[in-house]
Amino acid sequence: MQLRLLRLFLGFAAFAWGISVVGVFATWPKINEIAQGMGAQPIAYDPMLDYWLRMMAGAYALIGVWYLMLMLWPKKFSAAIPWFGALMVVEGIILLVTGLRLGLGPFPFYGDVSASLLGGAGIIIFARAAKP
Repeated sequence: MQLRLLRLFLGFAAFAWGISVVGVFATWPKINEIAQGMGAQPIAYDPMLDYWLRMMAGAYALIGVWYLMLMLWPKKFSAAIPWFGALMVVEGIILLVTGLRLGLGPFPFYGDVSASLLGGAGIIIFARAAKP
């Protein structure tokens, strides 16, 4: 049962990070539309911003792939699982501090923080279930 819960949290993390793949392939107008839907102001096209967006989206999507690998083969990668749980908790703290400092509204700020803190805590709590 605990291994199933661990896989559930790892699968959630894989999805949460992996959804960034959209940023690799979406057009700039579509990215602008998505960002505005989450509360951002329109962003004028800038080739360097476009480049950085693709770089970050690719990196986050690849992190999602790693969580997927942890989910599929938890016993093989059991030593890495607590570290990747901690990574999500640290990310949640970074998002929380930054969001509060900037005075961001609830959407998507609360969801991002909650996903990182709860997902990371769940991974840490159930990490022992992956021990061979």
